[in-house]
Amino acid sequence: MSNNQVRVRFAPSPTGMLHIGGARTAIYNWAFARAQGGKFILRIEDTDRERSTDENTQIILRALKWLGLDWDEGPEIGGEFGPYFQTERMQTYKDALYKLIESGDAYPCFCTKEELDAKREKANKEQGGYAGYDGTCRHLSAEEAKRRIEAGQPHVWRLKVPKDHAPITFDDEVYGHMEFPCDVMDDLILVRTDGMPTYNFAVVCDDSNMRITHVVRGDDHLSNTPRQILIYEALGLEVPTFAHLPMILGSDGKKLSKRHGATNVEEYRDAGYLPDVMVNFLALLGWSLDGETTIIPRDVLTQKFSLNRINKKDCIFDETKLDWMNGAYIRDMDVDSWANVALPWIKKTEGAKTSHINVDIDFAKSICPLLIERMVRFNEIPKKIEYFFWDDSVVLDEKSVNKVLLKEGARADEALRIAMSVLTDESNSWEFEPLQEKVKALGEKAGLKPKLIFQPIRVAVCGNMVSPPLFESIVLMKREDVIARIQFVLDKFFA
Repeated sequence: MSNNQVRVRFAPSPTGMLHIGGARTAIYNWAFARAQGGKFILRIEDTDRERSTDENTQIILRALKWLGLDWDEGPEIGGEFGPYFQTERMQTYKDALYKLIESGDAYPCFCTKEELDAKREKANKEQGGYAGYDGTCRHLSAEEAKRRIEAGQPHVWRLKVPKDHAPITFDDEVYGHMEFPCDVMDDLILVRTDGMPTYNFAVVCDDSNMRITHVVRGDDHLSNTPRQILIYEALGLEVPTFAHLPMILGSDGKKLSKRHGATNVEEYRDAGYLPDVMVNFLALLGWSLDGETTIIPRDVLTQKFSLNRINKKDCIFDETKLDWMNGAYIRDMDVDSWANVALPWIKKTEGAKTSHINVDIDFAKSICPLLIERMVRFNEIPKKIEYFFWDDSVVLDEKSVNKVLLKEGARADEALRIAMSVLTDESNSWEFEPLQEKVKALGEKAGLKPKLIFQPIRVAVCGNMVSPPLFESIVLMKREDVIARIQFVLDKFFA
């Protein structure tokens, strides 16, 4: 289009949640608009009355906000070219249809579903396949068409595809030069019997009226593009630039679906992934900065994103790589940022509400050093820190008990009694390094290696032989609770 300013849109249908493929499309449109100093428009395509819901619309908006994809025009914001819900734009479709009727490029079709099904079945048997609508109503006289409409006969409106049209061509920003023969195009439906526009008709009207310059969408829409170009031409409208994105596949090479695990954005949010990570990771599914860089901050993406770096090859959604990236982003967070994200997860920990520990931002900051280097997702936090909230009772992992406390020759009781002698001595300051060094020194004096000293204490205090740093954890708990836990284990197994 001749408009100097780039205008792109993301146009989800509120028939479900925002899935990974849609999120990637939104990210590309948003990043392209930001890189070009253009506008990112959000449009809700809600003409599917049976499946579109307000709840789904809110889920989509919430997911986009969580990802940090701010739109310049659309729901909740408005804009010069609204409204931004298709069901509120019905007059624009009526006006466009009227224009096509007046020019002779649209005609009413009275063929019933049963008649079309019968023709399709016959064609499949006799001609080896259905070749599209046969144009039965294309040549009805204007008088006959008017008579049947006035009689209330149900009808759709079809586009009269020119019989002598040359192949439909366009230069796709991803796929390059594309060419589709026009002689195989049947007269597509523009408006259904209930008066609702079809997808192809509504999207052309909307994109033109909203001054969209670039249509960036999944390659499952590639076959729609020649049909839409025919509508643009019939309406005398300028055709935008198209860029069709590669498909996202699961690890098995098949189209990403629920069988591969989570598929919608909020499932990843609830699994403890960071929004910046999801934007970075999804941006790399089909696009690259330089073919090597993996960690791409949001500000770099919005400066460097370009359509010519999109690969037309299908891409694999690798959750192992996503976990690695999330861990890398977590390790790069400062304490305050980590604590603010972690606090809601800390509050989800069993016992957090009934414990004497004040679960606030200061507590989150205090445990940050224990976890930040040892986690991949924030949803791991509740399991990793549940021992903080046991007070004086311990939930012991059976495997850890057998492997550490009860193993023959482990001398676990000696290690626990050494710990008790240090921890019960109130002259010892409640700081992790002095406490750790004193326990270690006494253990080594008794002929115990560090592992044999600390593992029993870890199991007694944390319930498991795998936990965050031991003495750093101990000093965040009450002295009497730690002592009570160790005493409980001594009484239970070594009395």
